[in-house]
Amino acid sequence: MSSRRRQAPWIQRNSRYLIAAVAILGALNTGYITATKLFGGEAACPTSGCEQVLSSPYAYVFGIPLSLFGLLAYIGMAVFALAPLAVNPDKNKPLRNDLENWTWLLLFIGSTAMLVFSGYLMYIMASQFVTVYGAGGICYYCIASALFALTLFVLTLLGRAWDDVGQLFFTGIIVALVTIVGSLGVYAGINNPATASADSGPPITTTSSQAEIALAKHLTSVGAKMYGAYWCPHCHDQKDLFGQQAWREVTYVECAPDGQNAQPQVCQTAGIEGYPTWEINGKKLSGTQTLQQLAEASGYTGPTNFQNGG
Repeated sequence: MSSRRRQAPWIQRNSRYLIAAVAILGALNTGYITATKLFGGEAACPTSGCEQVLSSPYAYVFGIPLSLFGLLAYIGMAVFALAPLAVNPDKNKPLRNDLENWTWLLLFIGSTAMLVFSGYLMYIMASQFVTVYGAGGICYYCIASALFALTLFVLTLLGRAWDDVGQLFFTGIIVALVTIVGSLGVYAGINNPATASADSGPPITTTSSQAEIALAKHLTSVGAKMYGAYWCPHCHDQKDLFGQQAWREVTYVECAPDGQNAQPQVCQTAGIEGYPTWEINGKKLSGTQTLQQLAEASGYTGPTNFQNGG
């Protein structure tokens, strides 16, 4: 009976397996997003919120998809959880004990940093997207990742009998502060539009023929508008189809709150959920449109020898 009382709780006996399982789920989530970013696809989303958030400047760190860093973090957590189990305690008990102690500390540091950073990203999603677009600004992949990070933190806390809770608390505070300061530093330019240089988007690299210019003027004459965001890659593709000269003639509404001449309330009133969205003759066209499609939708009858891909 005494041996049963001394037996570790179930969650402590299985905590490393549980942590590894959650970390693998997180790796699959972030790995899918990373693959779509690196290979030119789009994440499947129940709403347009995922695309808006995952295409925003907050989804990149130094030009690298943020999801790639998340993928590496989840893989690291899985490795920390499983590494000691690869050592047979009967054959090399000192090594097994050392790995147990060091990896538990690394698991705590990693899960704390991931939890704090995920909380910061949830704040960004709520303040920059949900408040502007409502439910259309929700990124379900981001919420899933935050839940995985929270679960990893809880499992790490409950997964072993920590000897020095005070030291653990102090370590957690230091890790949280470093993570917060680092996060604010990485996103300083985005959070302060006055110092950001990308609030009008990348430059248009194509030129316009008379056909593109004529179509652009026609679209404006019939009251057509394009709603978009400066950080939206598909919006930039649309601009390149028109070219520099023609794009100046297009009526464009900037929906990103920190964009140049932003009109987020106009976009919200118009019910815009994805970018780009064209409003032509009372109808909405979502996604990048060919110039021929815009010509047909607007009743354009001018020249159609478009030089930028029609």
